[in-house]
Amino acid sequence: MAFSTVADPGPSDIQPWVRQILRCPATGGSLDDGVGPDGAPCLESPSGALSYPVRDGVPVLLIHEATALERPSYPPRDE
Repeated sequence: MAFSTVADPGPSDIQPWVRQILRCPATGGSLDDGVGPDGAPCLESPSGALSYPVRDGVPVLLIHEATALERPSYPPRDE
């Protein structure tokens, strides 16, 4: 049995120290682990509503590779 000396990197298999420095190329905001519609890992930018694929453990942080996150839309609130 092999033991890892690093904390569990999460679903995208990106090391925690790397995750702390990764930023959305569109907004500069932090990225959260996510799962794409095909079940593959991705990194999501909550502030930019974009999802970036993670291929073979490597995040593809290119704006033209990003997909828009499906966010529910709510009707305007009556004041």
